[in-house]
Amino acid sequence: MLKLQFLGATGTVTGSKYLLTAGRRRILVDCGLFQGLKQLRLRNWERLPVEPRTVDAVVLTHAHIDHSGYLPLFAKNGFRGKVLCSSATRDLCEILLPDAGYLQEEEAEYANRRGFSKHSPALPLYTQEDARRCLPQLVSIGFDKDVDLGGGVALRLHRSGHIVGAAMAELRYRDLKVLFTGDLGRPNDPLMPPPARIARTDTLIVESTYGDRRHDPADPRVLLAEIINRTIGRGGVVLVPVYAVGRAQSLMYYLRDLKTTQAIPDVPVYLNSPMAVDATRIFREHPADHRLTPEQCQAMCSVATVVNTVEESKRLNSAPAPMIVLAASGMATGGRVLHHLKSFAPDPRNTILFVGFQAAGTRGAAMLNGAHSVKIHGEYVPVRAEVRAISNLSAHADSAEILDWLDGFESAPRQTYITHGEPTAADTLRHRIEEGKRWACRVPDYKEIVELN
Repeated sequence: MLKLQFLGATGTVTGSKYLLTAGRRRILVDCGLFQGLKQLRLRNWERLPVEPRTVDAVVLTHAHIDHSGYLPLFAKNGFRGKVLCSSATRDLCEILLPDAGYLQEEEAEYANRRGFSKHSPALPLYTQEDARRCLPQLVSIGFDKDVDLGGGVALRLHRSGHIVGAAMAELRYRDLKVLFTGDLGRPNDPLMPPPARIARTDTLIVESTYGDRRHDPADPRVLLAEIINRTIGRGGVVLVPVYAVGRAQSLMYYLRDLKTTQAIPDVPVYLNSPMAVDATRIFREHPADHRLTPEQCQAMCSVATVVNTVEESKRLNSAPAPMIVLAASGMATGGRVLHHLKSFAPDPRNTILFVGFQAAGTRGAAMLNGAHSVKIHGEYVPVRAEVRAISNLSAHADSAEILDWLDGFESAPRQTYITHGEPTAADTLRHRIEEGKRWACRVPDYKEIVELN
C-alpha cells in the first residue's frame, strides 16, 4: 500500500506538508507553516489529521519557513523521529527555527502590551525553546545517495537549485518512485546551480508558484538600478523586504556589482536581519551548494553594513536619506521590516521594493495590488511610497522554466500532482502540462488522500 495525503501547499504557496504512507512506514515530506490569508494561518493552530508520534520520519526539502516552520510544534506535539535533510538545510534550520519562535513570542508580547489581540493573553504558536528542542532531531544526509528509511522505503535527495541546501526528495517503495520537487530553482541563477535533471518517476509532485506567468526577461541589474537611481534622485529610501535566505544574498550580490560598475551611487546599504547575516555565513561553509567563489562571497558580504541590535534598527528610521535597507521578512509578514514600513511607507519620496513572491493575504500582496494603507501592529499605516516589484529576482522557476525542466524526463510519470501554487497558477500549469505534454495531472485538494499503487 502506498498512499499520499496533501496536508498543505494546496490552493496556496505555503504550509507545505505531504504524508506518504508506504506499508507500515509514515513519512512526512516537509513540515511548513501556513502564511498569508487569515483562514490559512488559522490552520497552524488546528490539529493535524495524523498524530505526530505515529510518523516515523520527516524529510525537509529546504529550510524556508513555509517548508520547515511547523517542525517545532510537530515535535512538541509528540514527533520523536529523525528529520532528514541536506547539511546546509540543517544548518539553516538551526538559524531559522529559533528565530521563528522568537518572532512569534515577540508578536504575542507586543499584542498583549498594545491590547490589539482578540485573545487574552495572546500566545505564540511555539517558542524559541520549543524550536531549539527539536534541532537535535535534524540529521543531514548527502545528495544523490540512497538512505534506507526502513520498511522497504528509501530516500534520495537531488539538488533543486532554489536556495542553499534545497533538494528534491525522491522516495522509493518496492518498485515505485515518488518525487517531490520542493521549490524548483532557476536554470541561470547567478548564485545557485540549476535543478538536477530527473529521468523517471512514477508519481511527481511539482510546485507551481509561478505556474501562470513568465519572469521579466530584462536584466534585473538594469531594473534594480533604475529604481534605486530614481529613488535617490528624490532623496528617498529604498526599503526591500527580503527573505533572509536566498534573496538577501542575491540582492547583496547585485548591489555590489552595481556599485562596482558605478551604475548606482555609493549610498549606504544596511542589512537589517541578523538571521540573513547568519544565512550568508552558510554560503561560506557550503561552497558546493552554490556557484560563488570565496572571493565573490566576501565581496557580496562587504557591500552592506550589518544592523545587529534593535536600537540600531530603530535609528535607521531617522537616519539621513538616501539609503538602501534590506530587512526581513520577504512578504512583510513579520520581523524588523514592519517597523521600517511604519516609518517609510507614508513618505512618497521612498520606494518599497519586493523581490520575491507575495502570497495572497500578505502585506506585500496588498501593497502590490495598490492598497492605500496596510495594518501593522493593530494600526493602519498609509502607503504613499512608490511600490515596485522585480519578479525576475525570484528564486522560483517560472512556467516556461518548469516546463523545460519537465522535458528532462525520459518517460511520463503515471500521475503528476500540481501543488504549491495559488489556484490560478496551479490550474494554469496543469492545463499547460496536459495540453503540451499529454501527461495525466491534476490539482489536489487540501487533506485529500490518493493511492499511488
